[in-house]
Amino acid sequence: MSSHLIRLQRAFARAKIDLRFDNGVYRVRDEAAEATILLPASLALEERAVQQLLAFASVKTPTGDAAVCAACATPDFHPGAIAPVGSIVATDADVVIPAAIGTDINCGMRLYSTGLSLAQLGPRQEALVARLKAVLLENERNVPLPTRAFKALFDAGPLAFIDAIEPQGLWAGVDRDRLADEVSRCIGLDSLTADSHHAPDAFVGTREVYRDPCLGTPGSGNHFVELQVVDEVMDRHAAYAAGLKSGDVVVMIHSGSRDLGFHVGVRWMDRARDAWPTGVRHPESKLYALAGPLATEYLQAMGVAARYAWANRVVLGEMVRAELQRVFGADDARLVVDVPHNVVLTEQGRNIHRKGATPAHDGNLALIPGSMGDHSYVALGRGHADWLWSCSHGAGRRMRRQQARAIVGAFHGGDWHCVTLREERRIEEAPEAYKPIGPVIDAQREAGLIEPVARLRPWVTFKA
Repeated sequence: MSSHLIRLQRAFARAKIDLRFDNGVYRVRDEAAEATILLPASLALEERAVQQLLAFASVKTPTGDAAVCAACATPDFHPGAIAPVGSIVATDADVVIPAAIGTDINCGMRLYSTGLSLAQLGPRQEALVARLKAVLLENERNVPLPTRAFKALFDAGPLAFIDAIEPQGLWAGVDRDRLADEVSRCIGLDSLTADSHHAPDAFVGTREVYRDPCLGTPGSGNHFVELQVVDEVMDRHAAYAAGLKSGDVVVMIHSGSRDLGFHVGVRWMDRARDAWPTGVRHPESKLYALAGPLATEYLQAMGVAARYAWANRVVLGEMVRAELQRVFGADDARLVVDVPHNVVLTEQGRNIHRKGATPAHDGNLALIPGSMGDHSYVALGRGHADWLWSCSHGAGRRMRRQQARAIVGAFHGGDWHCVTLREERRIEEAPEAYKPIGPVIDAQREAGLIEPVARLRPWVTFKA
């Protein structure tokens, strides 16, 4: 046993947590729960994140029964506001924990192949960056939608939403048949249920058209739109099927449900607390489960925000397509995959809560970004049941944003290209604030969670 592990065990013992490490897997246990964490020894295991994970693993229903069947974490594991990022929690199909996914519901990744190489795009880089900055960051976008389209999205689903779009603004140049075809490449989207009565009035009220100020925006924090280059193909057949070719430029979008997700998430975390039975002691962790009809209703409310998050990524993608057409006279961009990582999906007869973790079922594509200065990966899931059919959603932070700002001088002079209107975003999201992506990918490949398909290197990153 290494001296590092001994010190780690002693530190966790002081917090009354039993910790074991074997072959890249930590097994942690306290008096109430246990969990497993896939993390190479070279990456730090943070006590606060472990405490958060064990707190979720020990959540009980209002009747006092255990709510959680299993809890685990992927190598991007680090503390979150409530739930640790990189965690997966399974409950019975009639139980949900709203705080497990928080307020950025169905935050996820969307990847397009542009059909253009870096050699083709490079000479027009300045013009393309200027146009993308205008639409992505400077509010030069025109995305009118009839409220009936939002209602169709929430009540009937993505295909009904596409049918209800009217050819105005951005939508005048959108290929709706292509959009409809791409719905099948969105992981988990078809399993969501929703009901428009959970949406804010602005989306489904009496006005004919609603210009939602958040629709088509990436959001702050670690969200981004990034132009990347296919740097290496690792699985030739899978890459060919996905339309990925070495030297080509791709577009990765990371965004979620914005204000609508915040509305739903806060409302239902409050409702879960308020539904706690009178006279029953509230949990010290302040984590509440919903069971039965309330759980079903939460999933419908969550579905409203989740479908909106999909639509938000669609709009971001269509704006990029429009600018590629404007600058290069061609729009051959093809959706590779859209994957969620903050959502509850019913799988294998359970509700799988993923907080900063991505579905990785056997044969399905997953997206695992690094940082603005590190590679991202396209991978095939291998459907590992021990890890709840999941993989990481990125490299994971190793430094809080406050820490990054405190050592701002160390981050000057990087060769990464970040386009932003806020200098603090460039510092908070600097590559040094994130774990290296290599060990994160290697650990998951060796453990049988994924098989890498292609490696992507960042070219230009847009951050709000």
